[in-house]
Amino acid sequence: MSPMPSHPASVSAPSAGPAGASPRQRLAVLGSTGSVGASTLDVVARHPERFEIVGLTAHARVDVLLQQCLRWRPRVAVLPTEERAATLRAALAAQGVATEVQVGAQALCDLAAAPDVDSVMAAIVGAAGLPPCMAAAYAGKRLLLANKEALVVGADLFMQAVRDGGATLLPIDSEHSAIFQCLPEDRRAWAARIDHIILTASGGPFRQRDPASFDSITPAQAVAHPNWVMGQKISVDSATMMNKALEVIEARWLFDLPPERIRVVLHPQSIIHSMVVCRDASVLAQLGTPDMKVPIAYGLSFPERIESGADRLDFLKLQALSFEAPDPARFPGLQLAYDALAAPAGSTAVLNAANEEAVAAFLAGRIRFTDIHRVNAGTVDAFVLRLGPARLLDDLLDIDRRARAAARQRIEELAS
Repeated sequence: MSPMPSHPASVSAPSAGPAGASPRQRLAVLGSTGSVGASTLDVVARHPERFEIVGLTAHARVDVLLQQCLRWRPRVAVLPTEERAATLRAALAAQGVATEVQVGAQALCDLAAAPDVDSVMAAIVGAAGLPPCMAAAYAGKRLLLANKEALVVGADLFMQAVRDGGATLLPIDSEHSAIFQCLPEDRRAWAARIDHIILTASGGPFRQRDPASFDSITPAQAVAHPNWVMGQKISVDSATMMNKALEVIEARWLFDLPPERIRVVLHPQSIIHSMVVCRDASVLAQLGTPDMKVPIAYGLSFPERIESGADRLDFLKLQALSFEAPDPARFPGLQLAYDALAAPAGSTAVLNAANEEAVAAFLAGRIRFTDIHRVNAGTVDAFVLRLGPARLLDDLLDIDRRARAAARQRIEELAS
């Protein structure tokens, strides 16, 4: 069975009563050592009166997690293996820090649903972030969603968990946060106002590169994003535009829109983060410098706004804002989002699993940059007639496992 919280509906009161000062928001940061996690802690550090760090988690960067634990003194820290946990325990004990170090996927879910956690920053990369996101949703948490795979893999099952648990779901991806900021707070008014939404994309490092040369692209070139500072996986996704494909799928569930009302344009300057085109032809847009601290601060403080630490946008220094249609020859993966949404339920989970495996193989030097699309498209095509209904989290995780096995087989064929 997949890891889930023992008592998903248990939520206790915040750390300060309503009679005195405003209670501090008690926060768990899942994936605290990544770029989003680090930016979250940067914003939190600017507002110590508003936030308390209860839990931090990491995958491999024990040294970074140690420094974060020394700074924030969380109640609990979580790592995936006992070996890494033992290293952290010893280092914390030597410093006299009482943080409890826990291990494994169940510990992630328990932290996400813990009674002393009000808000969860879900910044774990990949499908591994789905179970703790589901746990937070069922527990009715304020869920700050930077893990797009929770919706790409979880789809309607995840949204049902949000509804059943009474969770508050706040998108942290800059594009989805931009759309959310342009819409009224009353979700019931969305359908009557929206004609379509436009997700902007920078085009990554290869927007103007000749597609005929893509076979020779190296991992170092692919992770060199021109505008954003991100982890390796999402940087490669930006270079292939698979990140935008996944964001199309995410937007379909976040905003309950059919795929044909979700469009993508290239905007190399990354100043307009996304747009809402209204039924009366008005266009609402959210602008700002390309800094993840902006959507993070908005999610942490919603419906208020707090200082993010990001640079202010100086309109007098803007030379131009330009827009282009995505070139299918450079970015063939974008169409896969629309194909997967039109295919049987579970196809988006297959696409995500294949892409995670393909990107890891590319970063390891086992396949070429152009092979990423071959793995993704081939794996989705192979699964179209092999998908059954996904009624439980375990069903989705089984689809994920089978898709990864199929993708790895294709990778072996391409690498041989």
